[in-house]
Amino acid sequence: MDLTPSLPRSSLPGSPLHASSPPSRPLTPVLRALRLCLHALLGGLIALAAVKAVADDAPHATAVVLSALTMAVVYTVGALSPAVDRSPRAAAVWLAALGLAWLILLGLSRDGLWSAFPLYFLQLHLLPMRWGLTAVAATAAAAIAGFVLHGPAVTPGSFLGPLLGAAVAVATVLGYQALYRESERRRELIDELLAAREDLAAAERTAGTLAERERLAREIHDTLAQGLSSIQLLLRAAERMLPVGAPAAAHVRQAREAAQDNLAEARRFVQALTPPDLEHGSLAAALERLCAATPAPAVQFGVSGTPVQLPTPYEVALLRVAQSALANTVRHARAARAEITLSFMETSVALDVVDDGEGFDPSAPGLRTGGGFGLPAMRSRARSLGGTLSVESAPGQGTAVAITLPLPSADPGDPA
Repeated sequence: MDLTPSLPRSSLPGSPLHASSPPSRPLTPVLRALRLCLHALLGGLIALAAVKAVADDAPHATAVVLSALTMAVVYTVGALSPAVDRSPRAAAVWLAALGLAWLILLGLSRDGLWSAFPLYFLQLHLLPMRWGLTAVAATAAAAIAGFVLHGPAVTPGSFLGPLLGAAVAVATVLGYQALYRESERRRELIDELLAAREDLAAAERTAGTLAERERLAREIHDTLAQGLSSIQLLLRAAERMLPVGAPAAAHVRQAREAAQDNLAEARRFVQALTPPDLEHGSLAAALERLCAATPAPAVQFGVSGTPVQLPTPYEVALLRVAQSALANTVRHARAARAEITLSFMETSVALDVVDDGEGFDPSAPGLRTGGGFGLPAMRSRARSLGGTLSVESAPGQGTAVAITLPLPSADPGDPA
């Protein structure tokens, strides 16, 4: 049985009197030493009463020895019984039997009152705090009565001794209980920090993978696919300029078809490297899912103009800017509502993210040098596609982030 003397059972992990507690953990060396000290203290005090009765040739020496042995046996049975620690009823029955044996010993010998001190810890450990304090008060009253019964004269010490012992026991238990709770809070905080670090590492790995996929898709689109498209256009022009039946016409046609096949393959590579958010639908659908997945603030999404098919790098850039701007709104703006608008115009496409939050100063040095809000990354995305990014905000007046990208050429040979 776990007889840790310095913490009430109602606050111990795994206590049957505290069903919501987490499962019990193995005793630390300090708690194990305290438990052994409790055993030794109670055993030594019981033996002291028996030995002193025999040494002083007390009138009821034999009865004192028998009652001391009875108390020791009752205590040993409870200490070795797992039921006492698992069942509140078994613990209460054991404490009642132990208390009765102690009262008999106290009635026979004045030295039995010293055993009240370890009993205080047992009662506070095995009973809920309310009942434990009641049992401690009753035990202290019995000790005072025994002191008065056996004492030649009533002195202040007759009352102060048992009461001070009870106060020390209660203060020790409450103090250790507070330390235990603080230790548990720190352990939970450490566990949360470790979990957060693992989540952050996983998020960084995922972000790195997605960033590399986006970079490869952009490189393939801007270099390989564009080059193959140009080759295809040049070969088509050369094929039209060749006279009918020219020997080189067949080779030019084969070269044009090979360029066309490789262009289709490059497009498939770009499509395969598309971010997961865009794999199962359009940019508008991905933005709508982003708004729906944001619990607070309430985010509305709208589309204006006639939607057109955008190249994958355009969709990726607009989606990432929307995610970054909305994340800033959630973390920093304390806004009540936000709105994302995707606008298709004749020569450009624009994305606006507006909130009614606290706002900030866009000209702050930290923002211009890359600190906070992710604005440098947004501007870099816009510049890489020939677009612009503007931020309008002021303290207390909300924030509006707008990215505008020129629509690509509608040339049929464009790989977009």
